[in-house]
Amino acid sequence: HVQLVESGGGSVQAGGSLRLSCSPSGYGHITKCMGWFRQAPGKEREGVAAIYTGDSRTVYYADSVKGRFAISADNAENTVYLQMNSLKPEETAMYYCAARASSRWAVPLTPVSYGYWGQGTQVTVS
Repeated sequence: HVQLVESGGGSVQAGGSLRLSCSPSGYGHITKCMGWFRQAPGKEREGVAAIYTGDSRTVYYADSVKGRFAISADNAENTVYLQMNSLKPEETAMYYCAARASSRWAVPLTPVSYGYWGQGTQVTVS
């Protein structure tokens, strides 16, 4: 069982940057397939970025964030990061970290591909 803890959210002006972090609590470890999702009030949860931590080079991004967001993993630190630059007001949402503990995902940016979720960290862009 993987319990994930996100941090790094906050309030920022449009055009600003934030870096989110995700680490398992207790004795857990990040899995091979990790993702970041976001959900705004009244909207469905959407995939933002995903990474295969087995090589930390295989990454996926939603079209809306390509060129502005970067996902990375530090296996030694047992942490996955999401660097968010040039943030827009419409990206205000709760951001969630997710882990897949079984086989490699076929669809990395779909919520159903993940079995473990953090509680989320709020990002507000004004």
